Amino acid sequence: MQAAIERFERYLRIERNASPLTLKSYADDLECLLIYFREQAGGVPEPEAVHIALLRGYVSYLHACGYKRSTIARRLACLRTFFRFCCREGICPTNPAKALRTPRAGRKLPHFLTTEQVARLLEAPPANEPAGLRDRAMLETTYSAGLRVAELVGLNLSDWDRDAGVLRVRGKGRKERVSPVGSYATRALDRWLEVRIPDSTASAEEQDAMFLNRFGRRLTTRSVGRLLKDHLQTAGLEQITSPHTLRHSFATHLLDGGADLRSVQELLGHKSLTTTQIYTHVSTRRLRETYEKSHPHASGSLSNDQAAAG
Repeated sequence: MQAAIERFERYLRIERNASPLTLKSYADDLECLLIYFREQAGGVPEPEAVHIALLRGYVSYLHACGYKRSTIARRLACLRTFFRFCCREGICPTNPAKALRTPRAGRKLPHFLTTEQVARLLEAPPANEPAGLRDRAMLETTYSAGLRVAELVGLNLSDWDRDAGVLRVRGKGRKERVSPVGSYATRALDRWLEVRIPDSTASAEEQDAMFLNRFGRRLTTRSVGRLLKDHLQTAGLEQITSPHTLRHSFATHLLDGGADLRSVQELLGHKSLTTTQIYTHVSTRRLRETYEKSHPHASGSLSNDQAAAG
């Protein structure tokens, strides 16, 4: 089993070009399965000996441990992918995870900030020191281009075409897309680049990083999260806000401002339009305005006859 898992992880890393976060997620999910085998099923079986009844016991174990439905669904998806790989590689004759039923999970609505809250957050970093200029540039860029935090820290200087006003962004699965950069983010980036000093002893790839830590090396996603917490406190905003909240706010404000769903899908780099549709719940104001303008009985005072009939 361990050898099959190592082959699978190598396949994800080399052939699927999976991101470090994706690799870690798969590794954690498969380690949870191994723990179940060792502690609850009397030992780790060979991959070809795994059967549906054994995996159903694993699902019951996950529920008994109190895992969220979304976590269980992700772990079952991992099993299906792993055993499908084993079938293709001739390790297993069939996929025992294929018949597993995924628990239905209610989809959480994304947390987003209002335009006024976004403005407060963007102004929170101090503008009179390099770290503050960097953080303003990071927040402006994230909101302007709707970036994931991993996409943000992965940006290089060479990814920014200032004249064209666009960024080359490497998304999930190393898929690239082009994202526009607004004037506010452009000005913030200009100011940051004036004080940006990379570590001269670092590799060329490290020195090309758009956003650097105090040692002149590429920032990590965890560092961005810590920095955001400080600025949220300064701005007096909820601590449940995460770097991804700015991406949610980006999509929400575009739709609320009249952008069509397909365009927002492209800007976010979503593979499926279904993923983007979750943001439509906040566009009711625009829909209401359209309704008021278009429907003949939507607005206006009632006539005396209508009022009497009512």
